[in-house]
Amino acid sequence: MYLAPVHRMAQHTEVDAPAGVLYGLIADALRWPVFLPPTVHVEQLEFDGESERLRMWVTANGEIKSWTTRRVLDPVAHRVDFRQEVLPRPVTSMGGSWTVEPRGPERSLVTLRNDFSVDGNARTDVDWVKRATTANSHAALTNLRRLAERWRRLDDLVLSFEDTALLDAPVEPVYDFLHRFGDRPDAVPGATGIDITERGPGVQLMTVELAGPDGTARTTESVRIGFPHAGRIVYKDIRDTEQPALLAAHTGEWSVDPNAWGTGVTVTARHHAVLDEDGVRERYGDGADAVRLARQALRSRLVRESGLALRLAGEHVAGAPARGA
Repeated sequence: MYLAPVHRMAQHTEVDAPAGVLYGLIADALRWPVFLPPTVHVEQLEFDGESERLRMWVTANGEIKSWTTRRVLDPVAHRVDFRQEVLPRPVTSMGGSWTVEPRGPERSLVTLRNDFSVDGNARTDVDWVKRATTANSHAALTNLRRLAERWRRLDDLVLSFEDTALLDAPVEPVYDFLHRFGDRPDAVPGATGIDITERGPGVQLMTVELAGPDGTARTTESVRIGFPHAGRIVYKDIRDTEQPALLAAHTGEWSVDPNAWGTGVTVTARHHAVLDEDGVRERYGDGADAVRLARQALRSRLVRESGLALRLAGEHVAGAPARGA
């Protein structure tokens, strides 16, 4: 019986942050979509306090991949081991570990190890996985370092909130409108065009062309993942040409839930974001007041965008008005 060889890789980075801070960021996989660039979405399937099973969607070499992984968490050793259980072909095995070694009270060495094998050990497949793993590991470690070294003020740079509206309509047409966003170019404020392409079952890539108030053009790209049976659409912005950037990362979710009293649906728009510190400084200056102004401006913009989509969803379902919460 032929056994494909196992390929092993490792990348390291030194970080000016305590080991506990870094381990916390690594262990909290549900926040990876807003913390680590390659990760689009994470669903926790099981968790017993020591190990967990996760369904993950990531970008790899410009493609969108998904797999199920098992992780074992060791907060004492500052270590997380992972092993993929369900993998996209041609990968037949993949796993590895995150380890954090203290190098002082506020300095640590982070190591990300990966091992993998591919069906038949074809050279082109091995090279593809190596390129994707190298690029994603580098992006993850770079962003992890950037976030961890801001650990004293990270809470001020991260924000999460949600808005809701009540619609007198069934779940299906409301979900359908949100799923087919590209049919309404006016669904995004300032958009001159929206293009949605299917990248796999339930996976979309949405490109939006925007015209700024000063005449400048801006392009955004988002990966959208639909869960129609749950009435959910999650998404992550993977490209934004806005300069100076106010956002370092942004993820969101639409959920459509039947009302408990059976007279319509509750539509919820959730946002999770990390402010770009350099962009904040360029727009608003330094200090806590500048961050506060940036948070207010960002929240107002995201609320305005969500509110427009909710209003259009209400119009889409037979003119039903949206009753804001």
